[in-house]
Amino acid sequence: MTEILVLYYSTHGATRQMAQLIGRGIESTSGCTARLRTVPRISTVCEATESDVPEAGAPYVSLADLQECDGLVLGSPTRFGNMAAPMKYFWDSTIADWLKGTLIGKPASVFTSSGTLHGGNESTLITMMLPLLHHGMIIVGTPYSETALMSTTTGGTPYGTSHWAGAESNQPISDAERQLCLAQGRRIAEIAIKLKGEAA
Repeated sequence: MTEILVLYYSTHGATRQMAQLIGRGIESTSGCTARLRTVPRISTVCEATESDVPEAGAPYVSLADLQECDGLVLGSPTRFGNMAAPMKYFWDSTIADWLKGTLIGKPASVFTSSGTLHGGNESTLITMMLPLLHHGMIIVGTPYSETALMSTTTGGTPYGTSHWAGAESNQPISDAERQLCLAQGRRIAEIAIKLKGEAA
């Protein structure tokens, strides 16, 4: 079985919903399963501020999740054009895996949600790619053969799926965004299967 880690941080729930849709896309691919994980909130002095087990939703990620996955999909809300601090804090803790080359050659893709339509979605997606590139991962985008990418009036980019949540974070995920999340899950799954087969 090929296992894809869907690692996300969500404040108001939209990024979590996107992660779940991407997971559905992964699991619609024969021979693939999704492992959903999140990260805890942190304080302004970068200390963990939540218990070891989340009250609801996906479990917290561990470094073992990185070692055991065949691919990764990374999601975060947009924070001033960048990933949220809790996600950055997690990646800053992965130096030992970087030294070991744990993620080298594995496929990865990214997704985000923001309160405004032009709120830094694309720069957030690109900045999330940076630690993945340093880890030696193969970045997988969304091709324009996905017709929703050409017709969307909400979120969606070739860098990865995006969602426009609205200023009050109450905009539902649009049909185009939903289609793109599912497609992103299928695409990363298919590429992970191919890469795993070539490595065998």
